[in-house]
Amino acid sequence: MRLLERMRKEWFMIGIVLAIAGAKLEPSIGVNGGPLMPEITVSYIAVATIFFNSGLSLNTEELTSALVHIKLHLFIQIFTLAFFPAAIWLLLQLLSITPINEWLLKGLQTVGCMPPPVSSAVILTKAVGGNEGIVVTPLLLLLFIVRRYIKDWLERKKPPFGAVSSSVLLVIIYTTFCDTFSNPDIDLDRFSLILILFIICSIQLSFMLLTFIFSTRNNSGFTPADTVAVMFCSTHKSLTLGIPMLKIVFAGHEYLSLISVPLLIYHPVQILLGSVLVPTIKSWMVSRQKGVKLTRPTV
Repeated sequence: MRLLERMRKEWFMIGIVLAIAGAKLEPSIGVNGGPLMPEITVSYIAVATIFFNSGLSLNTEELTSALVHIKLHLFIQIFTLAFFPAAIWLLLQLLSITPINEWLLKGLQTVGCMPPPVSSAVILTKAVGGNEGIVVTPLLLLLFIVRRYIKDWLERKKPPFGAVSSSVLLVIIYTTFCDTFSNPDIDLDRFSLILILFIICSIQLSFMLLTFIFSTRNNSGFTPADTVAVMFCSTHKSLTLGIPMLKIVFAGHEYLSLISVPLLIYHPVQILLGSVLVPTIKSWMVSRQKGVKLTRPTV
């Protein structure tokens, strides 16, 4: 029973493995011009569905109340969209002299440019008890406005936005790897894959430590709950939005699947590391909040 419960909980991770395995076994189904017609179903319908779904799933009330945290917003956006890609670019200048597959390195650069996720960062921040209302992706603001007009219907029906987006994403991943396995010239060595995994883990741990140190300085102006939000939201990257973006930017590129690999690795790693660190971070936050209450002068 526990195994089945675990499998139901991690169905998306299992789906990624099965999608890649299915593409390996029968790549002709998902290639351009194949039965699935990804040049239409994926490039237009699937990508549009994910962005539309992501916008409608935003909670308008929480987002409106969170807009007042201007300093917190600025820090996360600058770190995510400026510092992160710049740091990765500098790192890649060093890694370019190594024998790591060049397309995996290009994929690592695209990871640095991705926006933060709406789901995993919120879930982990909320699990700790941090300020989860600050996760905003500018691309979703238009659909956020649309959501306000159909709010009552959404609250009454509660559509499974997450499951729909994840299912569509699996189709995109499947067709992407169908293109890879149908091309005999593409080869991915295990050495490069292992190194990329190690690099991604190191990047996440280093950036989480960096954001923690910066946001806990005496003059930072951030509360312990804000620090939790900064740690998760500044260092996480969106797979749900990232894969469709890569599909658009690198449409028809023969090495698209290799470019996608670092992002496919980054997603489970950020969830795994975040889940492992939740108890420690929560304990720290609670102790800091108690310390703040004890130091407040009594009237």
